[in-house]
Amino acid sequence: MLRLLFFLAMLPLAGSAQTGSQDTSYRKSLADSLGADAYGMRAYQFVLLKTGDSLITDKEKLSALFKGHMENIDKLVTANKLIIAGPFAKNPEQYRGLFIFTTQNKEETLALLEADPAIKAGLLKASIYSWYGSAALPMYLPFHKQVQKNKH
Repeated sequence: MLRLLFFLAMLPLAGSAQTGSQDTSYRKSLADSLGADAYGMRAYQFVLLKTGDSLITDKEKLSALFKGHMENIDKLVTANKLIIAGPFAKNPEQYRGLFIFTTQNKEETLALLEADPAIKAGLLKASIYSWYGSAALPMYLPFHKQVQKNKH
């Protein structure tokens, strides 16, 4: 009797152990709108920013360049080209920040980076890498706006 009860209790779990089964929460229209592949993933362009070679000591000029850098970030986010941007804490490798772009290739990403005043002035230099991540990544942006009290 105990074996029969154990068997009956385990029976519903047997169907879920199949490999390759699909989650019933899958939404094809959402996946398609985000450019997701069958794994819910897509390609992005990942950018590492490091300290550049320029040395600008004029504080007003530095302030203006980094203000333009932040305005450029806002513009790229509004255009749905940039979905993640943020600085690193001080580190020995001189990494300053990262970007994740929705762009499809290095050339398109490079063209957007060249419009950044801090990069153009040589205060920052960028390394671009193709990166494969969740297609749902851009969906966090509306939530960020809901938790952002101060802007810049």
